[in-house]
Amino acid sequence: MLRVIADTNVYVSALHVAGVADEVLAGARAGQFQPFISLPILQELERMLAGKLKWAPGRAKEAISAVRKLATLVVPTEAVAAIPNDDPANRILACALRAEAQIIVTGDRLLHALGSFRGITVVSPRQFLDALAPESPQG
Repeated sequence: MLRVIADTNVYVSALHVAGVADEVLAGARAGQFQPFISLPILQELERMLAGKLKWAPGRAKEAISAVRKLATLVVPTEAVAAIPNDDPANRILACALRAEAQIIVTGDRLLHALGSFRGITVVSPRQFLDALAPESPQG
């Protein structure tokens, strides 16, 4: 099965705006791919929802719980510094390495600039959906 990391911005967009990012998560819920996440990504997501977007703490915790149930939690074991001075992006890369992911789905321009990282393809949510659409779920 396809192993995928969604960046924090994908989760924020899916939970707060819906649209294309929510379609990505719908694919995960439908079993089209296996999403992975790490504790630092979950913590960043909670900070974004409760802090920047001013979600009520209970609502943010419910959203985090739903994401946690959807994605497989991994504990990164390798520090990554591929993007200088950008800890959140490097945490995504570290999570992808630990999960042995094939794809990172992100809207982050610095991650996109990499194109790929150690064999892991970096795509936008739209690119991911376009690539996923013609395929049937794989196992």
